[in-house]
Amino acid sequence: MESRLLSHVSTITGFPQLRPKLLRESVNVSFASAKPVGAVGEGGNVIWGRQLRPALLLESSPVCKRETLKPVLAAEGGSDSAGDAKIAPVGFFEKYPALVTGFFFFMWYFLNVIFNILNKKIYNYFPYPFFVSVIHLFVGVVYCLISWAVGLPKRAPIDSNLLKLLIPVAVCHALGHVTSNVSFAAVAVSFTHTIKALEPFFNAAASQFILGQSIPITLWLSLAPVVIGVSMASLTELSFNWTGFISAMISNISFTYRSIYSKKAMTDMDSTNIYAYISIIALLVCIPPAIILEGPQLIKHGFNGAIAKVGITKFISDLFWVGMFYHLYNQLATNTLERVAPLTHAVGNVLKRVFVIGFSILAFGNKISTQTGIGTAIAIAGVAMYSFIKAKMEEEKRQMKAA
Repeated sequence: MESRLLSHVSTITGFPQLRPKLLRESVNVSFASAKPVGAVGEGGNVIWGRQLRPALLLESSPVCKRETLKPVLAAEGGSDSAGDAKIAPVGFFEKYPALVTGFFFFMWYFLNVIFNILNKKIYNYFPYPFFVSVIHLFVGVVYCLISWAVGLPKRAPIDSNLLKLLIPVAVCHALGHVTSNVSFAAVAVSFTHTIKALEPFFNAAASQFILGQSIPITLWLSLAPVVIGVSMASLTELSFNWTGFISAMISNISFTYRSIYSKKAMTDMDSTNIYAYISIIALLVCIPPAIILEGPQLIKHGFNGAIAKVGITKFISDLFWVGMFYHLYNQLATNTLERVAPLTHAVGNVLKRVFVIGFSILAFGNKISTQTGIGTAIAIAGVAMYSFIKAKMEEEKRQMKAA
């Protein structure tokens, strides 16, 4: 009887001794199996080409919970080292995000400037914008196929539903790309980019009248200098012709609709794969009009004329590199968007246009009138003001939602 009683007492008194051990074991199980879902390093949690910020991911990560468990373990007299999860070493991208983002912006600007200069040089001896547009996309598609073949990145599967969503985006992308090139071939690069500064105006108009979103009067007023500046530049542009002007305006409208359809086609697929699929579809869209509109002329004298002027080696080399620069600068623009807020990207886009206009004038020695220069400056300043006001308004909206 006495032995049974002692055994019972020892069993009861043994619970406090077992408790730290059990708690540690349960913590070990939970942390050994838990990983941050879609961590940035794994390339997950991508929404229409935008990765979630690392801070947001860490707030919902189980790793943060470990810090709250440490005092409990210490209070119970147990060691907390067994319950700690191994923290992966911080890589260069995570350690110096500002430097990496700055590098992305630099390469985006650099490749864009090189593309625009080389593209215009090609049009000076080979004025076939539909065919050159096809080459831009074709080189990019080949690049994507090779990247998929080596697994950098791994090809994401696509189903019929996503394909239906991407087709309108790709069609608008193709139309905007071709009409931009028609304008580049017809007028000075600086003038085309001045007209394309009107893109925010078309975006605002589409948001107001197509999507039914209310655009504040302050935003409309900020767009007035853009319209005035482009009008001033157009009236005295020495290279002005209606083909270049109308093509650039159609390009603005096409890219506005591309933006609208992109919002409807939001997907978890990463931006690199999305852009690859859009490029493939856009290439298929661009080939028929290029064959119909320029095919006979190319066979008759287009190719022979270009080869006679620069030689076959330079001709093929120029087409290859202009296609490569086009694809890489667009891919870098998408990758840069992943790292910054959309409106920071928009401001960067404004500055990119300034760089392209400035360097194209230097590269080709284009003469511009004083009024054209002033009009271009007013238009760019208006776009910058529009971007700043819109960024401020969106920040206020986020703060109101957070409150």
